[in-house]
Amino acid sequence: MLPEREPRSFWIDGEVLRTEPVGATEAVIDGGWLLPGLVDVHTHPGSEDPDDPFDDAKLRQHLLDHRDSGTLAIRAPGMASRLPGWVHDDPRLPRVRSAGRWLTTPGRFFPGWGREVDEQELVAACVQEATASEGWCKIIGDWRHDQPPLALAVLSAATAAVHEAGGRVAVHCQTAEGCRNAVLAGVDSIEHGMHLDPSLLDRMAAGGTALVPTLAAFGGDVDQVRAASASPGRDWWLTGWEGMLTTARAAHDAGVTVLAGTDSVPFGTVAAEVGWLIRAGLPVEAALAAASWSARSWLGLPNLGDGAPADLVAYDRDPVADPGVLHEPSVIVLRGRIVKSARQA
Repeated sequence: MLPEREPRSFWIDGEVLRTEPVGATEAVIDGGWLLPGLVDVHTHPGSEDPDDPFDDAKLRQHLLDHRDSGTLAIRAPGMASRLPGWVHDDPRLPRVRSAGRWLTTPGRFFPGWGREVDEQELVAACVQEATASEGWCKIIGDWRHDQPPLALAVLSAATAAVHEAGGRVAVHCQTAEGCRNAVLAGVDSIEHGMHLDPSLLDRMAAGGTALVPTLAAFGGDVDQVRAASASPGRDWWLTGWEGMLTTARAAHDAGVTVLAGTDSVPFGTVAAEVGWLIRAGLPVEAALAAASWSARSWLGLPNLGDGAPADLVAYDRDPVADPGVLHEPSVIVLRGRIVKSARQA
């Protein structure tokens, strides 16, 4: 079992795990490597591009795509609408932590998406979204490279108000100043962090600000951006990308919590993000933790243990020795129900 790397036996008792026998049982797996259910801490199910309207049928399918890959919990930091109640009521779907609707000031997001408010309304709106969801709110801290980010004073006030209400704040930021403002405001997570100044990493570590670099989303676009005609925006993007891998490794070395998030389509691909974190230089076990036990702890979800939810993924090979096995789970159990097993193959 990871991360302890010691043999363990569990029994499934309804929706929870037990470390002692619970009566007549049938083996789901006999031998292998167990991980707590994988986690994608930055994904936006329900739509597939800015021109694609939010759709309940797509939301369900995207959540099933996550589940069938072994991703048994997600955080949706920003949605086109608040999540419908059935997401939490359906035991076949992953556990979801939502940040409610994206919160943006005018001109800083895709038109018509999220919840657009003036700066003087932002603080109250952040508290509303955090308390109406699972405790998170998501702020668009910057947008284009050639426009100023959300003012530090406004972001600081919003962060303080959400913390006072018992919530947490995620901030989209990609410009150097936008990232700086997010760190200085003491937000809980920086999403993307392109152009993040490495000199801020010690402050992030001390303040508990996590970094979710979504490397796969950027890495998947880099060839297309390089092929585009030269422009200030293209050059800015490429310069930012060139530093993202080294910044992710430096963040880990500085003690920042680095987490795995995929951001965009396709869904159920957090294993690929783990691969990018390894490519960035994170130790393999740290990259696995970013998509499993560390991510679960950060979201307030239990890991494997007596009385914990029966959410687990099993593999035939050691994921530390062979991270590619994350793409090939042999057994997936969600809320005590077998989603996949070798016997079903």
